Amino acid sequence: MYNFILQFHSGLRWLILVAIVIAVLKSLIGLFAGTEYSKFDKIVAVALVGMMHLQLLTGLILYFIYSPFITYNMSDKVSRFWSVEHLALMLFAVVAAQVGRSISKKTQDAQVKFRFQSIFFGMALVLMILGIPWNRI
Repeated sequence: MYNFILQFHSGLRWLILVAIVIAVLKSLIGLFAGTEYSKFDKIVAVALVGMMHLQLLTGLILYFIYSPFITYNMSDKVSRFWSVEHLALMLFAVVAAQVGRSISKKTQDAQVKFRFQSIFFGMALVLMILGIPWNRI
């Protein structure tokens, strides 16, 4: 079960990275081009946040139930990364994406939607890039 959840969690990362890059680029294009907020924009934002929540759920299952790496030994870099840094950065990334989606959902102005999505999805992207274990790909 551990290997299945780990592979799912690891593979979903790539879908999320593609979706978040598309969402950020689409939001920036919409913001600077002055276009209307389309159904596609909404689908990308909802799919992104949904995938991020699924990723968070699988990560928490790995963290609290299955992971052999969580030892809370803060003097060891690997243990500290998995126990604190990865969890915190990814949790903040999910929160940033959710805040961006929630704010954009509540407003009617397309430019405000694009602005908040580009800011918060961009923050989520940066946090994800910092928290991904690139040397373990």
